[in-house]
Amino acid sequence: MQVKAAVTHEKGKISIETVELDAPLASEVLVRLIASGVCHTDSAGINQLIPVTLPAIFGHEGVGVVEQVGVGVEGLKPGDRVIMSFPSCGTCSHCVEGHPWACDNLNRLFFDGSFKDGSKRFSQNGNPVSSFFGQGSFSSYVVVDARNAVKVDVRSDEDLAKLCSLGCGVQTGAGAVLNSLQPEPYSSLVVFGAGGVGMAAIMAAKIAGCSKIIAVDVVPSRLQMALDVGATHTVNGKESDAVEEIKKITDGGAHYSVESSGVPALTLQALRCLRREGTCVLVSVTGDAEVAIPLEPLLMNPSVTLMGVTEGGANPQTFIPKLVQYFNEGRLPVDKLIKLYPFEEIEQAFEDSHSGKTVKPILVF
Repeated sequence: MQVKAAVTHEKGKISIETVELDAPLASEVLVRLIASGVCHTDSAGINQLIPVTLPAIFGHEGVGVVEQVGVGVEGLKPGDRVIMSFPSCGTCSHCVEGHPWACDNLNRLFFDGSFKDGSKRFSQNGNPVSSFFGQGSFSSYVVVDARNAVKVDVRSDEDLAKLCSLGCGVQTGAGAVLNSLQPEPYSSLVVFGAGGVGMAAIMAAKIAGCSKIIAVDVVPSRLQMALDVGATHTVNGKESDAVEEIKKITDGGAHYSVESSGVPALTLQALRCLRREGTCVLVSVTGDAEVAIPLEPLLMNPSVTLMGVTEGGANPQTFIPKLVQYFNEGRLPVDKLIKLYPFEEIEQAFEDSHSGKTVKPILVF
């Protein structure tokens, strides 16, 4: 079938064009897109900081309605509303043990642009087109593996559009807190970077019962929004020494920190702001960037832990329904972060995301 999609043929450029989409194969589903989130990871791919094979269709926070199911698909049927998430093979030891975020084939399925069998579902003029994260959700229709699609109970397509980022950004930020760090009630937690992922981490810290939740950013409007969604304190990293301020607020150092800004140098701040036996988790995508980590903060003072986690250490099939429940209860107000854009305004959506004007742009089909 012919569909409209934002195609990247060369580094840094996108163009809305017509492409061909194959029918779903066994274990796959065809989804009509309602909306898709715009994420900095998409930008990293478009600009080839992540070397995705071009031409490619980016987008990996799609939501929509199932139109057709392939052979062997269970639990999904035409008409189901779904949130699409990251792909995993389902057969490696990590997937079998219920840890798809650690899938042995993760990098290939995320970034190679092909499906588990090595083939691609999009094409143009007879040539294959890659689909990012097994989705390529900057398209009016997609084919995804059934493992990628999570059926959710929402009242309308409008409500579904608000939940785009649950498939990646919110899952990553909230999962880093609730699944990986698992902070104790009344503990302190710092979030570096008050974008979509960081805001989700702040919301999750409030759900977990943290008493001091500190947001660090350089955009005043984002710091104000962080307070609106659960932060108890904010620090403008451009105006003050963030580590010093955090230690004052927490009486010596935080129990936990989340680095979600994508700025490699902030990793050191996220480590140095911790108290003894504190833990820092990295969740941001920085391409091939490197940062030198002195051994002193890890081993001597304050003997902290540095860990990385993909997709919030989440199993989408079980974690996304929990996030939807939190949203329905008013405990995960992701709708406060979004601004809707017609699909045709995709370049404006990226521009507003980069400038900080919009925390979470949502493209509506």
